[in-house]
Amino acid sequence: LPDFLPKAQWQRSVVHWYRNVLSEVPKRLMKDVSAMLKAIHAQEDRAAADRKVVDVVEKLRGMKRNKAATCVGEGALETLRCMYFPRAHRTWIRTNNT
Repeated sequence: LPDFLPKAQWQRSVVHWYRNVLSEVPKRLMKDVSAMLKAIHAQEDRAAADRKVVDVVEKLRGMKRNKAATCVGEGALETLRCMYFPRAHRTWIRTNNT
């Protein structure tokens, strides 16, 4: 692929990232954690999303969900590459699920 699209950036699937994070929390907390994850991607720009990632990691650590916090901290930025593009394009490139 680098031969054909040398400047293309890789973006992790949001759905798969959600699954990885949610696999680290008990079922009773899945709705709350899912709302936190969605809030990251609902931010208006990349800087706000980066701050939200830090907030979510801290909140998860406060809930004693260290594995989920690590998963968010290590993987969230891979799902935010679409934030480098104009807002009108983000919904189309945020996920690879057509």
